[in-house]
Amino acid sequence: MRISEIAEALELDTVTAIAEDREVTGVYACDFLSRVMSCCGAGNIWITVQTHLNVLAVAELNDAACIIVPEGISPGSATVEKALEKGTAILTADKPAYELCWRLHELLGI
Repeated sequence: MRISEIAEALELDTVTAIAEDREVTGVYACDFLSRVMSCCGAGNIWITVQTHLNVLAVAELNDAACIIVPEGISPGSATVEKALEKGTAILTADKPAYELCWRLHELLGI
C-alpha cells in the first residue's frame, strides 16, 4: 500500500507532500530515537510524537517511508522546512498512536 492510499484511508493531514507513491513495508511506533535507529526498517511508517529536527535525521538514516505525528500534534515550521529540503514525508493525525497502529495493522495486513 502506498503513503497516499494510507493517508486517504486514515484521514491523515499531509504536512509535506513528498513520496506519496512510496510503498510502505511496515510500521514502527516509538519516541526513543536511539531505539528507532536500531529497529525502524526501510520503508516503514514511523509514528512518533517527537517533532524536532532530529526526527528527520533518524528517518533519513533508516529510510523510513514517512513520519506520522499523532494526537493532533503539529511539527514546527523549522522541522517542516527542513523536511521539505530533505524530502521527508510528514503526516499528522488527530488519532492516538495506538489507534493508528491498530488501523495500519488492519490496512496493511501485517
